[in-house]
Amino acid sequence: MRNEDAPHAIATAAAFLLAGLLISGAAAKDAPVPPPVGNGADPGIITGPVPADPQASEPRSPNPQADEDASEQAPPEQASPSPEAPGTPPPPAAGEKGKAAQDVPKDKDAMLAELYAHLAQAPDADQAAEISKAIEGLWLHSGSDTIGVLMRRGLQAVNDQRNDLAMKMFDAVVELAPDYAEGWNRRAFVYYMQNDVEHAVGDLRRALALDPNHYKALDGLARILRDSGQKKSALRAYQQLLRINPYSAGAKEAASALSVEVEGQGI
Repeated sequence: MRNEDAPHAIATAAAFLLAGLLISGAAAKDAPVPPPVGNGADPGIITGPVPADPQASEPRSPNPQADEDASEQAPPEQASPSPEAPGTPPPPAAGEKGKAAQDVPKDKDAMLAELYAHLAQAPDADQAAEISKAIEGLWLHSGSDTIGVLMRRGLQAVNDQRNDLAMKMFDAVVELAPDYAEGWNRRAFVYYMQNDVEHAVGDLRRALALDPNHYKALDGLARILRDSGQKKSALRAYQQLLRINPYSAGAKEAASALSVEVEGQGI
């Protein structure tokens, strides 16, 4: 390793270490959804039949997110089943509403900022994938027991293609934790699956207002804009996506194609 590369390598290693500590420390509160099984729905916006392989190399989703769910490992002790009737969100703990997102350690924002910076400068796709894995693990961390249970139930409902149940769970998430970007991002997918593109776009924009570097939400928005014929806006979204994540699947090709289509139209 060249001497001038040492500070960058050390900073990258430190970012991964601290992100790993934060994620592992959150395991007791945020139980991630188990990986999709069988032909369960890919928890991202899709435009066709559910793919049998959630790791397909040609994602058709404007917001493909199976990778981060499959990469999350279940904690040693899963949350006990709630005594409430199926489909009923668990009641928030005393004082939970309005403060759930405030429980997230400040380290999360600092780690995300560090990891986003490394992602933008990743030298190859392999390193970008490793950095993305850490980032997407942090996205799921809410710092709240109640939000963790709701997210787990919502994601499992998506995998089971029970969109009405998933919507109830994610509705509760955004109500209790309006500053939690991943709640809006996940609900956007369910809206899209219900053919409610207008609300899907609204939720994706809310997620991006909370985390402008949320490349999955930006990818979903870019694809919807492209598919709805808003090519200039889609191109700008893809260009921004590539600044954040230069190795985002299909983004470079989409941006190139859109550049040709809108050439001479005063982008």
